[in-house]
Amino acid sequence: MRVLGIDRFPPAHDRGSSHGSTRIIRQAYFEHPDYVPLLLTAYELWQQLEQEWGRRLFWQTGLLQVGPSDGEVLPGVLASARQHELAVESLTAEEAMARFPGFRIPQQLAAVFEPKAGSLAVEECVRAHLAGAVAAGAELRCGAAVERWDVGSAAGNAGLVRVRVGNETLSAARLIVTAGPWAASLLTDLGVELAIERRVQHWYASSPAYAATAGFPAYLFELPDGIFYGFPSFDARGVKVAEHTGADPVADPLALERKLRASDSPRVEGFLQAYLPGVSTDRTAFDVCMYTMSPDQHFIVDRYPGQPQVVFAAGLSGHGYKFSGVLGRALADLAMDGGTTLPIDFLSLRRLGQGI
Repeated sequence: MRVLGIDRFPPAHDRGSSHGSTRIIRQAYFEHPDYVPLLLTAYELWQQLEQEWGRRLFWQTGLLQVGPSDGEVLPGVLASARQHELAVESLTAEEAMARFPGFRIPQQLAAVFEPKAGSLAVEECVRAHLAGAVAAGAELRCGAAVERWDVGSAAGNAGLVRVRVGNETLSAARLIVTAGPWAASLLTDLGVELAIERRVQHWYASSPAYAATAGFPAYLFELPDGIFYGFPSFDARGVKVAEHTGADPVADPLALERKLRASDSPRVEGFLQAYLPGVSTDRTAFDVCMYTMSPDQHFIVDRYPGQPQVVFAAGLSGHGYKFSGVLGRALADLAMDGGTTLPIDFLSLRRLGQGI
């Protein structure tokens, strides 16, 4: 195939949800068991990419998930684990704190530990994917903004997809759109709303006990006031923490507020003081990203309505990066073959009352 990749921003940029040093990867997916087969393939592809890249991309730190036994997270984790025979360990609050003394967990909460979970070095992963694409013969054009696309109907170009980039119009037999926060402006006929949300990731100074090298895991807490998650310390910045729930809407992704607001810190710092008391509230760094949310917070991966030569992934809702390799394979299958053997039917537009 002759392949051209177009991105408005330079490689490994910070204008979406694929930056911030780390992203959690896990198999026992509480969101829905149907994601698990895709994750198992994703794990294989990450391992393959790491071997080809020659540098480490994945740290198997394990993941401790904490919440009420009758909440959303723990029952979802256990259901996925049972259905797909995944190795997870149920722990009481006391058992979890005995294994990981850096946490403070109320007695009324429970925990599940997934040893095969861990962290992806996200910018390095992006660079590895792009280098692999170039090595395979792809051309990359960065710093080029796609203004619009359409499908030709005149003699000589019927069925070709035309993409307007600056003063140039490019043509191809197939188009794959993965535009993140810009998806709504390039996929105008989906018939579903894609909302953009502003999220902030924070790093706080922490002792060596919270380091990945000391065995401290990634973590996710489902609490009455929201879901918080984070990572062990990988460098001098310390522990990373963010809130997965609660966010400010973004009207224009180009106008994203990238400065730290006074309202960005109190909730995560309150979470740290209550549940990771050994971590200071001395913030060492922060980063701002955007989630692009689908109506039901599940991905949308499909062919474009009325234009089967155009396929897309959108609305990854803050939990999609770990799937990027396997979704790339699914999108390539859809574009070239019109279908895929990968189990992505549950992510189609049909579930939202749209699609082909």
